[in-house]
Amino acid sequence: MSFFPQLLLIFGFTFVGEILSAVIPVPIPASVYGLVLLFLALRTGLIKLKQVEKAGNFMISLLSLLFIPPVVNLLGCWDTVQEILLPVAVIIILSTALVFVLSGRLSQRLLDRKEHRHD
Repeated sequence: MSFFPQLLLIFGFTFVGEILSAVIPVPIPASVYGLVLLFLALRTGLIKLKQVEKAGNFMISLLSLLFIPPVVNLLGCWDTVQEILLPVAVIIILSTALVFVLSGRLSQRLLDRKEHRHD
């Protein structure tokens, strides 16, 4: 499948997510609905990975560009940011370390459980 139909397929799931977000009175972002639907379609085999892989890889490669506008905006209000820089930096470092540790522990447990089942 070529790039453009793959992109349309991903956008189709995003659009369905927008509809679900408008219809279902739960405060879940539309993008989450779309991602969950796409995930379920991939897991059930309704959609094959090769049908969205090129467009997905392209969109992931552009992901870093999405961080440029917020960073430029933060630089524009540096006086305000400077006052809270140390607490925010500490929170970011601690939460990142916590995520690393918890992810590592969970991965180890899952791998141990998988090995234990095969024995």
